[in-house]
Amino acid sequence: MGFVAAEIMAAMSMIPTSLVHSEQIYQKLPTVLVNHSYGRSHKMSINCAIFCSTHLSFQVGAHKRANSTSLTSESIVWPSPDDKIPFWEKSVAASNATVDVSITVNKDSDLVHIVHVTAEMAPLAKVGGLGDVVTGLARACMARGHTVDVMLPFYECLPKQQLSELTLICTYNSYHDGKWIPTNAYRAVASGIPVILIEPDNHFFKGQRIYGGSYDELEAYLYFSRACLEWMQVTGTQPDIIHVHEWQTSVLPLLYWDMYHRLSLKKPRIVLTIHNMEHYGECRKEQFCKSGLDADVFATTDKAVDDRTIGHNPERLSLLKGGIVYSNAVVTVSPTYLKETLNSSWLSSILTKYNDKYTGILNGIDTALWNPAADVFLPAMFTAQKLDGKAICKQYVQRGLGFPAEPVEAGGNRKPLVVCITRLVAQKGLHLIRHAIKRVEELGGQMVVLGKAATNRVEKEFEGLAALHNQGPSIRILLIHSEELSHMLYAAADMVLVPSIYEPCGLAQMIGMRYGAVPIVRRTGGLADTVFDMDDHSNPEISNGFVFEGIDEGSLNWALERAFEFHRERPDEWKKLVQKIMEIDNSWHNAAGKYVAIYNSVKVR
Repeated sequence: MGFVAAEIMAAMSMIPTSLVHSEQIYQKLPTVLVNHSYGRSHKMSINCAIFCSTHLSFQVGAHKRANSTSLTSESIVWPSPDDKIPFWEKSVAASNATVDVSITVNKDSDLVHIVHVTAEMAPLAKVGGLGDVVTGLARACMARGHTVDVMLPFYECLPKQQLSELTLICTYNSYHDGKWIPTNAYRAVASGIPVILIEPDNHFFKGQRIYGGSYDELEAYLYFSRACLEWMQVTGTQPDIIHVHEWQTSVLPLLYWDMYHRLSLKKPRIVLTIHNMEHYGECRKEQFCKSGLDADVFATTDKAVDDRTIGHNPERLSLLKGGIVYSNAVVTVSPTYLKETLNSSWLSSILTKYNDKYTGILNGIDTALWNPAADVFLPAMFTAQKLDGKAICKQYVQRGLGFPAEPVEAGGNRKPLVVCITRLVAQKGLHLIRHAIKRVEELGGQMVVLGKAATNRVEKEFEGLAALHNQGPSIRILLIHSEELSHMLYAAADMVLVPSIYEPCGLAQMIGMRYGAVPIVRRTGGLADTVFDMDDHSNPEISNGFVFEGIDEGSLNWALERAFEFHRERPDEWKKLVQKIMEIDNSWHNAAGKYVAIYNSVKVR
């Protein structure tokens, strides 16, 4: 099987993928673009009417850069690819960056206490979108008046400078594998959100990465899930809602109803959010029993047995399936992904059985931190009504990356700039990204790919593409992670490409639109819920991008060519489209309201 076929099959069958944690970059053409390390961690405080969300580890409150209305191209210090320090590293340091935010949110009348039990929280312990959702949803609910806590493992690698008011609040014992493990619980504030950090007196959660330590991760999260319930019991904490996320904490509903609800925890009800059904939490019976539960009791088709292993020796359990069965409500991250999971996953039968408690709620983005009118990482800010700053941002990025750039005054927006900001994994459509690099250049555009590879093979392949293109006039491939550069690229882009094979929700298309980058996406999951084709005349009022259906190169070509033609032939309409997409409300406020409705529907009255 060739690379492309293998990637498609891997994505379509949801084979687990992992993030690359190494920050070493190897491509040296040109060196300034790719040979730097960007692993940063900074304290984050909140000073705004609504707690602002997730993607960046920087302060929110006081500092502001000059507005584009006071800038001209002559007043900008233009970057060069020959600069010793890359231009995105010379922007406002993440530790000093601030945003003035004033957002009024009406308080809810029926207030609840929510405890999130999660493996990730952005930016403190962020690997992927899970961390963004936890932080964004927590802040949005707090802004509506609800009480929110986040329970998180006290990973050894946590950047402690991001924690304020760190205090040891409790030492207790929690069961695991026949022993009662001494456990510390700390309270702190991270990004304005109260957090409770669980630290076992053993080797769990040790190491320099959130995932990929030297311990058994599945067993560590079995321990963590029980330790959170044990903490609630010993402290008398009775939240209205315990909100668990992904397979890592999906055993908690089983522990709750089989054990802790029979003891002293009577009030809480359980909500599970499935962010990506790529991981099921496959669990051997002997591992499962280490939690203190009897695996044989739960190893049935109507509870937690992994249906794919029935008849095998040994059969296994699925923590995610058990969480679906035992939670009071189950949510996934977009309405279309809900439909897809009901029809294509091996879990579809259990999801169909519990369809009455299964809901799709589209994630939001942090419209305070992702805000082109107040983004301190940009050389010029802009709004839908005043787009001059976007043209400056585009020329700034073009010059900094060594692209030919026309002066802003000469209408330097004529050559389309396409950006693709993504993890380089099979799910994201690697063969389509590779093809887009070639096709955008053929169409006379420019393209920037920003992202880290998940495997050595993919890494070496994109290194080769970078060596081929990075000194040319049209393509830059940057195998790094940089929050600062992400902001600049979204601001500079005319188009944002998201060609995912499957995408439970997706944030890139929503962030891109916030910054006036027209989305080009494959119709799947949350992309289908947020991007609507410009050539679909049945509903023109919601048209906001270019959509393709297939997973083949021809389908992508069709969308790219239509977008480029629209940009070239209809500049006035393109400007109106940019203004339109910038004003779409993809904030967390709407999603939080739907979550609150679910909380209220299941809580004890």
